[in-house]
Amino acid sequence: MELMNTVAIITGSSQGIGQAIAARLAQDGVNIAIDYHTHAEGAEETLRQVEAAGAKGVIVKADLSLVSEINHLVEQTLATFGRIDILVNNAGIEKRNDYWQVTEADYDAVMNVNLK
Repeated sequence: MELMNTVAIITGSSQGIGQAIAARLAQDGVNIAIDYHTHAEGAEETLRQVEAAGAKGVIVKADLSLVSEINHLVEQTLATFGRIDILVNNAGIEKRNDYWQVTEADYDAVMNVNLK
């Protein structure tokens, strides 16, 4: 499969697995929309890695629990690259607690990011 000059949105790409996926896809010529929520420095590092691989990147801050910010991520990606070919739904959160202590708000927060 030819990936050169395709465009990927990678959620949660400011650290860890998302950052590694961004760096690897960039090596194949994929341009990357780098999504982050709280780790701006990590997003900048991801951009450096993407550009070092010869691809283009754009950093977009988005709270993925909010539909309006998901739409913003898509709009910024389209405005920058004109298309979206790949979506890597990598972002996720967890609320560590014993199951009997999980509140409805905790449950909703996890579902809103991980499944929305």
